[in-house]
Amino acid sequence: MTTDEDLRRRAVQLVSLLRRANYAYYILDKPEMSDAEWDRLFRELQQLERAHPELRAADSPTLRIGAEPASALTKHRHRVPMLSLSNAFDDDELAAWELRITKLVPEVAEAGYQLELKIDGAAVNLTYEDGIFTVGATRGNGVVGENITANLRTIPDIPLRLEGTGSPAVMEIRGEIYFPLSNFARLNERRVARGEERFANPRNAAAGSLRQLDPKITRERGLRFFAFHIESDDLPATTTQHEALDQLESWGFRVAPHRRHVASLEEAQKAAAEFEALIPTIDFEADGVVVKVDRLALHEALGAIGGREPRWAIARKFAPEVAVTKLLDIRINVGRTGALNPWAVLEPVEIGGVTVSRATLHNMDLIAAKDIRIGDFVEVTRAGEVIPQVLGPLHERRPADAEPYLPPTTCPACDFPVERPEGEVAHYCPNASCPGRLLEAITHFASRGALDIRGLGNQRVMQLHEAGLIADVGDLYALTPDRLQALEGFGEKAASQLVDAIAASKTQPLSRLLFAIGIRHVGAEGAKSLARSFRTIDALMAASEDDTAAVDGIGPTIAQAVASFFAEPKNRGLIERFRACGVTLEETETGTATGSTLIGQTFVLTGTLPNFSRAEAKALIEQAGGRVSPSLSKNTTALVVGESPGSKAEKARSLGVAQLDEAGLLRRIADDT
Repeated sequence: MTTDEDLRRRAVQLVSLLRRANYAYYILDKPEMSDAEWDRLFRELQQLERAHPELRAADSPTLRIGAEPASALTKHRHRVPMLSLSNAFDDDELAAWELRITKLVPEVAEAGYQLELKIDGAAVNLTYEDGIFTVGATRGNGVVGENITANLRTIPDIPLRLEGTGSPAVMEIRGEIYFPLSNFARLNERRVARGEERFANPRNAAAGSLRQLDPKITRERGLRFFAFHIESDDLPATTTQHEALDQLESWGFRVAPHRRHVASLEEAQKAAAEFEALIPTIDFEADGVVVKVDRLALHEALGAIGGREPRWAIARKFAPEVAVTKLLDIRINVGRTGALNPWAVLEPVEIGGVTVSRATLHNMDLIAAKDIRIGDFVEVTRAGEVIPQVLGPLHERRPADAEPYLPPTTCPACDFPVERPEGEVAHYCPNASCPGRLLEAITHFASRGALDIRGLGNQRVMQLHEAGLIADVGDLYALTPDRLQALEGFGEKAASQLVDAIAASKTQPLSRLLFAIGIRHVGAEGAKSLARSFRTIDALMAASEDDTAAVDGIGPTIAQAVASFFAEPKNRGLIERFRACGVTLEETETGTATGSTLIGQTFVLTGTLPNFSRAEAKALIEQAGGRVSPSLSKNTTALVVGESPGSKAEKARSLGVAQLDEAGLLRRIADDT
């Protein structure tokens, strides 16, 4: 007869067997059992834990399959802040870094350096207590990140229980979550097969995968982890960074295999070039080499710059790969606000393993300044290893008939005369109904921060446009379930849900509408200021430019953009269509202040508050009728100060602006005394 003690012993045995098998497979790359045997043992442990939940251990491999989806990611404060690295882009800058730190601490010259590849992924912080993984978080602002423990447990390289002995009672392990290029390629293939949009690059895809509310999605992405730093006051027998990396491996972490200890900066410079040559051969993205003073005791002596960047480490960035190809044409993309964005059509060329046939040209002034012409041979690189851009032409290879490029005088999408506001770089199409602006404009109109039309993303917008159902945002309100059901993917329920969501958007306040319709320079905060000041769309349209500029936080540039927008007959016609459809054209109580204690008062936030995120504090102030500004002035009511406030606290003192802590702000909101 099986006893409770027998079950407990079997659970412990299964955990041990599976944990050792995972370590051999993922860390040592030496599988000890077949996949079928692993699956059999794993299913046995699952069934045992399901029948006896009290037997599930903190390091059980079943935790890697993912927990129930969360409703939101909570905040986590790091025990020790996570710092950002400064960069050196060539050997001279690296030498200048060494000169600076040896002046501060002469012993650095004899300490040697540890070199590690700079993995291009997402930094995370793992907390271990008595050898058990307890909390994992994103870097966040360096002080407070987001708790993603359930997601990190699904990544096989992260030990749930440390191997060996000698780990501190409590410590933080810093490392990088990355997307293996092979896994990233397979993921995009699956997404394309499902009709989904491809992920742009492995770094952003890794960061997004970590922030999923459902850990099962994270697990399916195939992320991996490299550890590179131990944060603890108690590291026995560990005096150097290269010893710390060895210690991490002994505990069961994967450490990037490409690392080296060198005695001098000259050796470091030579090694950096050798590391760069490895990039085409490895299965992850890396954009440089991190050079660290090897002796750990010197890290504390060197400290950090402004509490942000450690002096004892620097990233020696790799030079971006550059290719030469022919510029076949210059074309224009019209953005949602009407900005005309030039881009280059290129003869296809391979850069960093990617075939590039188009690239950004940024703006018309840059084209003129670099004298870039159609027909030129140009140098092209991938900015941040993601967005291709044209660096400039090779004048010595220019064809004799190449003519200077002239910016268009009319919009290439609608033939409206192009405007270029004084003091701005961009050229604009002022026509809000311009078909070139359509897809981006409607997607923005429906986005969460605008009118929040659930279910109307970019793919849906494209489908509706291609079917001839919408030509601008006003057409959304003419959609019916019957018309939508004729389209692929729209059943009766989906069609009704989208029409209901569009109808619900009519009740959004004026501030949301002003942000949604894409007036140049008018962001969410500017839209709130305008709506609260003028209250109705008619009052805003009738206002003079001077009246609009006098609104707190608006100024002449936004005022001119607002006046230009409403001076255009087509834009006024769009407003009338909204009116006829029953769209709210006045500022309502929804989404605006629910209190009055802070009406007419302006606050600036700085530092990290103990109980509220920046967004939460901002919402509290606005709900009490106040306004939050990004910058201080003599008209600021008060500066709300949290931990590590930076330079704003000193500026507030010089301007005579009052300072409040979180408790003081809450008292003022509760009773404006």
